[in-house]
Amino acid sequence: MSVLMLGLSHRTAPVILLERAALTGDAPKRLLRAAAAAAQVNAAALVATCNRIELYADVDNVSAGVAELSELLARYTGLDPEELRRYLGIRHGDRAVRHLFSLACGLESIVVGETQILGQLRNALSLAQDQHTAGRHIGELFQQALRVGKRAHSETHIARAGKSLVAFGLEQVEKRVGPIAGKRGLVVGAGSMSSLAAATLARAGVSDLVIANRTPERAERLAATLAEYGARTVRYEDVATALAEADVVISCTGSAGIVLSATDLAGAVAGRSGVAGRNGTSDSRGGRLTAPAPLAVLDLAMPGDADAAARELEGVHLVGLDTLAEAARNVEDVAGALDVAAVRGIVAEEVDSFTAGRRAAAVTQSVVALRATASEMVESELERLCGRLPELDATTRAELTQSMNRLVRKVLHAPTTRVKKLAGEPGGESYAEALCELFGLDPAAVRTSPAVADRPQTAPPAVRVARDQGREAFEPGLVMRSMRGSASLA
Repeated sequence: MSVLMLGLSHRTAPVILLERAALTGDAPKRLLRAAAAAAQVNAAALVATCNRIELYADVDNVSAGVAELSELLARYTGLDPEELRRYLGIRHGDRAVRHLFSLACGLESIVVGETQILGQLRNALSLAQDQHTAGRHIGELFQQALRVGKRAHSETHIARAGKSLVAFGLEQVEKRVGPIAGKRGLVVGAGSMSSLAAATLARAGVSDLVIANRTPERAERLAATLAEYGARTVRYEDVATALAEADVVISCTGSAGIVLSATDLAGAVAGRSGVAGRNGTSDSRGGRLTAPAPLAVLDLAMPGDADAAARELEGVHLVGLDTLAEAARNVEDVAGALDVAAVRGIVAEEVDSFTAGRRAAAVTQSVVALRATASEMVESELERLCGRLPELDATTRAELTQSMNRLVRKVLHAPTTRVKKLAGEPGGESYAEALCELFGLDPAAVRTSPAVADRPQTAPPAVRVARDQGREAFEPGLVMRSMRGSASLA
């Protein structure tokens, strides 16, 4: 297994490029299936979130795998291949494993330490399993990544140091428009991120919580879960009107186009200006209204739901993923830095353990192939001997069988034991490759389990029966058939 990761993230590409590359509709499934069907790929999984698109694959040849998968990424994201290559992140082998484990721990997130990524990795694994693209190796890799992420959060305070993207986003909103408690909230969308946004607004103490979604049933289900906070729904077609009634808007839909246009947001600000006693107040001599409270928009969608031109509108504060990425880079937390260092130590330990295990498994498979080859040689020689010397008695034949197997085990013991030990060291996979090259082995063709391969060789069934019963002679044909049956069982 050679692990290859390539893709785009907020660390390698600007947000505007990620927005253009965002996969919508059934594109993630189609890309995943196409990746798994590539000539150099044995298995694949896709991690697609609001700030990353990354393919993980078990490939036969890394260079050829990069060429195939980058071409597929360009095709399905609609990016120019040259532009894609400029921002493409590529890792293979131990570095790819380290990246995935770090990702599971929240170290690669916009907000370091956030836990949402664990759910997103579970979804990526589920998608790959549902589409039958994960295979054993990629499935085990992702399952181990999830365990590493859980370990990091249980053994350190990385989760306390980090915040969810929603919580961090609302923190940035409060810096612009003041405390959220008592304000009116509008959530556009009803997916997992929108559900988290609605729950976060409710717990923050908004005075009114409205939910709108293109599919009304999903909005109603989400509102029902937050009924104790007075959550209600509005029709998706009425979002433009609902904007004028809100103070804080969080939008995270899967739409490929603009959901909150600059025109709608400008209209909402104008509508808020004409509502006395709600968004503005009259002066003591009557009539004139003070400026209404600003409208804050937190856009967590990829591509963005809100028109970027809204940043120029007076009375609108638009906070997007690019804003959050910049804010996260400027956050300095000494305690958090100590937690990050501890998590990096956990990741390094887990990567060493995982890769050593994979190297050992690869060598073990080669050792199994070597022993199976030696066993076939012994069986072939015994069959030839039985054909040439049919007069040999059963006891003699049994002793010959045991002697030949014992000799093979002794010859193979030292090199196979040594190669297994060396496999756990860096570069250990080269010993498996050398073993296969020297003896012309094909580990993939051997179906014998290690437990069976390591079991001491014994005489074929017919020989054992004859020996145990003390028979002096038996039918040679029976021996031949028994030996063939024994080989198939091995």
